[in-house]
Amino acid sequence: MVAEGSPVIVFDGVCLLCSRWVDFVLRHDHAGRYRLAAMQGEYGRALLQAHGLSADDPSSFLLAQDGLGHTDTDAIIRVLTGFGRGWRFVAWLLRAVPRLLRDPAYRWIARHRYRLFGRRPQCRLPDPIYAGRFLD
Repeated sequence: MVAEGSPVIVFDGVCLLCSRWVDFVLRHDHAGRYRLAAMQGEYGRALLQAHGLSADDPSSFLLAQDGLGHTDTDAIIRVLTGFGRGWRFVAWLLRAVPRLLRDPAYRWIARHRYRLFGRRPQCRLPDPIYAGRFLD
């Protein structure tokens, strides 16, 4: 079970790229630190809106942590850092790329994610083993 107050990753539940990211998080978050909420659900939608993002036209995924909302590559870097070990080095490498370069590239991929990677007809359902990590 995930502790109360854990960071929450809000993701697009129908996006295949986003589903792969969720699989990656589940595989590498050995401490079970992150909870996950699809933007199509009530909790994910509310978090997006609370941080000034549209759930109807998302161009970013959100990491809600310690009352703050982190988006784009900053969110990815924070998640990778949270994995510990070698992932901190990968996060450091990403952080070394200026935000002026990395965020526009991220946003371009986010805007074109369905065309590039595809989408599911319905929201992703969690595997029973990870159901406690998903909100909604």
